[in-house]
Amino acid sequence: MNKQKAAIAVSHTRWYNNSGFTLIELLVVIIILGLLSALVAPKFFGKIDKAKMKTTKAQIELLGTALDDFRLDTGRYPTTDEGLNALREKPGDLEDWDGPYLPKPVPKDPWGHPYQYRSPGEHGRYDLFSYGGDGVEGGEKENKDIVSWE
Repeated sequence: MNKQKAAIAVSHTRWYNNSGFTLIELLVVIIILGLLSALVAPKFFGKIDKAKMKTTKAQIELLGTALDDFRLDTGRYPTTDEGLNALREKPGDLEDWDGPYLPKPVPKDPWGHPYQYRSPGEHGRYDLFSYGGDGVEGGEKENKDIVSWE
């Protein structure tokens, strides 16, 4: 019986000692994960920037449609001073205003900056644009200005 107990104890000890990972195995896995993330992350973040730019273009088009509806009802576009808020709240004593022309408050661009609006505009009856990721005029790639007149 003692030999049986000893055999069970030895087999149990062997199983217990071989059940974990070595430090080297863990380091190899961590290095592989780091290399994969270094390759995948830049492509993933590039897609996010493109998505933000497409979202901005779509929002500018929707705001442009709301501005056109405002003009059809009132005979003019909101002034620069009235701004895009005129699409949600009746400006002054404008009689033919039939809004709100937007179902929700005027959104900010995907980078959290307010859309820029001028009427009369330099490029048309109104200029509607976003300064992009950096929030300042000009820029390239994700910082490029996104405008209604292009």
